[in-house]
Amino acid sequence: MRKRLAALATVAIMTFAACTSGGTASPTTGGGASQPAGSTAAACTVGVSWNNFQQPRWAAHDKPNIQKTVEAGGGTYIDADANLVNEQQLTDIDTLISKGAKVLILLAQSNTAILPGLKKAQDAGIPVIAYDRLIEDPGVVYITFDNVLVGKAEADAIIKKVPKGNYVLIKGDPGDPNASTFLPQGWDQAGLKDKVASGDIKILNGPDGTFTDAWKTEKAQSNMEAIIDNAVADGTKIDAILAENDSTALGVAAALTAKSYGYPPLSGQDGDPANLNNVALGRQYVDVFKNANELGKAAGALALALCAGTKPADLKLPSGLVDPAVAPAAGLGAQDFKTPNGTMVKSFILQPTPLTADTLQKAIDAQQVSKADLCKGVDAATAPAACK
Repeated sequence: MRKRLAALATVAIMTFAACTSGGTASPTTGGGASQPAGSTAAACTVGVSWNNFQQPRWAAHDKPNIQKTVEAGGGTYIDADANLVNEQQLTDIDTLISKGAKVLILLAQSNTAILPGLKKAQDAGIPVIAYDRLIEDPGVVYITFDNVLVGKAEADAIIKKVPKGNYVLIKGDPGDPNASTFLPQGWDQAGLKDKVASGDIKILNGPDGTFTDAWKTEKAQSNMEAIIDNAVADGTKIDAILAENDSTALGVAAALTAKSYGYPPLSGQDGDPANLNNVALGRQYVDVFKNANELGKAAGALALALCAGTKPADLKLPSGLVDPAVAPAAGLGAQDFKTPNGTMVKSFILQPTPLTADTLQKAIDAQQVSKADLCKGVDAATAPAACK
């Protein structure tokens, strides 16, 4: 960890030096505050538009690592939270541009509703990083985890645990390509489609499952409670549940608890502390950990490079910046990524890590969760190794 932090600081300083073309950087101020007039650091103002902070990972891991990386390079960090409202996100983009952002990192609430904001940035000559969620435009730099591989890891774990039986599919927001395209592709790569076709697996809530508006935990809970009620009324047992992410998995677990149903094997992804605790408690079987700390560092470094005038095709992640276990399998340079609509974008696709009760120590080692939070409420007699 210390070696990677040292590498980060060195790389950020070198990137900023390139950005300022030999100028002398003035010190940054805390919290991403604006630099004094004439400061060369002001040339590297990075604006981030978050679609929400309701999902814990954004504020706990992604934001601080983007901000630290940008500020370590002498840049200025500014951001805004759209609170799940498309119109507010467009207003936030206008505000970030007016505050002098030279690069925008956009976590899109909707990959279509955000397009007018993207156009404003492009018309102003401002490079855009599509963060974690795809925006269908050839001009963006797309940085995320391999969401097909995330879905495959979810389904691999659940299908190996429950190779035959009645499944429930709880998906995320229908407007997010991760929910509608990439994660289901991964499920099918793991064998879900073939097992449904053979009759080994039956989907209880329709062939496409149930989508969850805005990935909201409360909505996932209400949807799952209705599914449980229907299964009980029909005398049908729920054997396994594929939930696409941790916020939906929390809703599923809450529904199972509220209905005193027990806990069939359940998937999730993100590595949120509450879900990792549920894995330790036996309420969630697998959580595909996307190390958001590493994604944030990568996005910050790419933003600094774009500030320095590097073209998207020439972008490269600094060696030693990102944990090798997470770094893109295709290498540190920008790669072509073909979107569902056939658009080619430059991309950096990081690798996820599936965690079950047997491998929870990895989350502690990555400082994703403390041992105390991971093991809260866990029975010592049945505790996983990470809680002993």
